[in-house]
Amino acid sequence: MDANNSVTLKTVQKAADTLSGHVITTQVQTDETLDSLSGRRLFFKCENLQKSGSFKFRGAYNAVSRLVSSNGRTPHQLQVVASSTGNYACALAMVAKVHGVTAHAVMPNNSPECKKRTVLSHGANLTLCEPAAQDITRTVKQVQNATGAVFISGADHPDVIAGHGTMGLELLRQVPNLDAVVMPVGTGGMLAGVSVAIKSTCPEIRVYGAEPEVANGAAMSLNRGERFTFSRFPQSIADGLNVNIGAVPWTYIRSNVGDIFTVSEDEIKNAMRLVWERMQFVVEPSGAVGVAAVLSDSFKARAVGCRNVAVVLSGGNVDPDKLSEILQM
Repeated sequence: MDANNSVTLKTVQKAADTLSGHVITTQVQTDETLDSLSGRRLFFKCENLQKSGSFKFRGAYNAVSRLVSSNGRTPHQLQVVASSTGNYACALAMVAKVHGVTAHAVMPNNSPECKKRTVLSHGANLTLCEPAAQDITRTVKQVQNATGAVFISGADHPDVIAGHGTMGLELLRQVPNLDAVVMPVGTGGMLAGVSVAIKSTCPEIRVYGAEPEVANGAAMSLNRGERFTFSRFPQSIADGLNVNIGAVPWTYIRSNVGDIFTVSEDEIKNAMRLVWERMQFVVEPSGAVGVAAVLSDSFKARAVGCRNVAVVLSGGNVDPDKLSEILQM
């Protein structure tokens, strides 16, 4: 990777300066029942309360802001495009609107309806395609050719990854004596960015990822020692994680992340219900995967010595009908 495009503690700190006053420093919550169930002290980083409903706002804002400031054209002359299963598209649409930039979002046609509506509500142009990697890549290229839009990858763009990493800096300030951080992993930008921030500052803190058993690309990659990708995306209830791990995030994950924990669909649903019942928070299935992981037997067996554990609630964008269905099961 080009050193000028690498993600470092310095680029994460610069991202924090860029985001200051524009993102929410999300709260950290605790719950005694969940502590008891996990056998540890848990600290929940509530990115479900972030602007656009997920942590993705951090990376999108940093990337678009830096593009606008470095580009010779005025914002209204700029167009950006990205592919997403939902949350990154929502964030990019919102950020583009704030900056006066035209946004284009390419989404799989099976993405949640609430996320499609949010993208459109911010004035972005939405293009749907088949939920396969090659179809998404081809559709993005078609949009670029037709509009001249700048592609801002939600997985591999270093400014996006650095923006996500600001969450790690916040956690270090908010939670003293932290032993480990656990978060969902899809394309891996959050896990990569936070791992850089944490490991560069407090290398003794362990960084873990969590993902569905049926969408276990990160775990497969870590086990094999090389990046694994699906030719056709998996179909977990955690729709935001039905993706491939990005090539750039993988370079940081393989160096900084100690383990990836996989959880079943039922464990994800149970975690969503627990967060709702005990904390009165709505989290989407993807956002609950970290909770499911820290409550799992595998985490109890493998994360030995971790007493104080931060868990990222990564997003809260879920269709009401889907939420009702899960909570009533």
